[in-house]
Amino acid sequence: MDFIQRTIDLARRNVEEGGRPFATVVVKDGEVLAESPNKVAQTGDPTAHAEVLAIREACLRAGTEHLTGTTVYVLAHPCPMCLGALYYCSPDEVVFLTTRDAYAPYYVDDRRYFELATFYDEFAKPWQQRRLPMRHEPREEAVAVYRTWQERNTATA
Repeated sequence: MDFIQRTIDLARRNVEEGGRPFATVVVKDGEVLAESPNKVAQTGDPTAHAEVLAIREACLRAGTEHLTGTTVYVLAHPCPMCLGALYYCSPDEVVFLTTRDAYAPYYVDDRRYFELATFYDEFAKPWQQRRLPMRHEPREEAVAVYRTWQERNTATA
């Protein structure tokens, strides 16, 4: 099966149905484990990116949050949110079929704090210097939640 063509066809079909031009196919052992187009326009959910939706489905089917042993095909280089999700689920490989520079003349998605040309740079900045206003409100009780997690998840001898 040609998974690259399947990814392209899924994205094309999504555009024809009023969606955005993105799609993801997750493959394990030569079979499609999960696939999804971007469904942001259809759902109004800004997290309904193709990668996120396909990762969710694949993890549910696999019964784990880890996608080791898989290859993930995506139409375009992943955005920072999707890239984070891909790092977190740890597939063996991510194959992307176009770069932001290649599709930029045809697709623009700039928002209040998000601009494709500068968004990756935001992550390297200290949180106080990011475009998205952020405020740190330290609470010891918040750290205590992590201590409780550690206590419940550390094996005792």
